[in-house]
Amino acid sequence: MKTKIGYVTAEERDEIQSLFERRNGLSELAKILTPDNDVLYQKLVKDMGETGTKFQNWWDRMAAQYQWQGTENGHWEINFETCEIFLSE
Repeated sequence: MKTKIGYVTAEERDEIQSLFERRNGLSELAKILTPDNDVLYQKLVKDMGETGTKFQNWWDRMAAQYQWQGTENGHWEINFETCEIFLSE
């Protein structure tokens, strides 16, 4: 079940969309990259960690700013077209 709980600005949406696309791209790269290329593999792992942290920090920052409700088993989602935020349970 999804419940609309708020909105973000277009600038805030652009920030999370960029992180979302980067995270997805790195995940796809991880599927084809092997640890054989140690330097590139270590860079990928580091970048994935940093991007994941920035992604979660955005959600935490927006949740605090807009005082979004949450649930133990739920997560927030964004509609990139409308800037709407949903709580999905």
